[in-house]
Amino acid sequence: MKSVEIYTKNHCPYCWRAKELLRIKGVLFQEYDIANDRPRAKEMAERSGRETVPEIFIEGKFIGGCDELFELDEQDLLNRLLEIRKPAGE
Repeated sequence: MKSVEIYTKNHCPYCWRAKELLRIKGVLFQEYDIANDRPRAKEMAERSGRETVPEIFIEGKFIGGCDELFELDEQDLLNRLLEIRKPAGE
């Protein structure tokens, strides 16, 4: 499985949604709560070009936020990106 990083803020419902989708898929991820971490927030903005949360990276590649994550899942591309194989018969 690929490495996943997600920049979040604890009070953000979009962050909760994105993390829940990843958990449902059994994906382990590195979470960076930037609420009180200015250096990490600056790092996120430099990597993503955006200042909103969540910001999600797979294998160091920026894929977007919550909406983009769910869009990839709806298009059946997220499993491929994460190298998740569906059980036989699905």
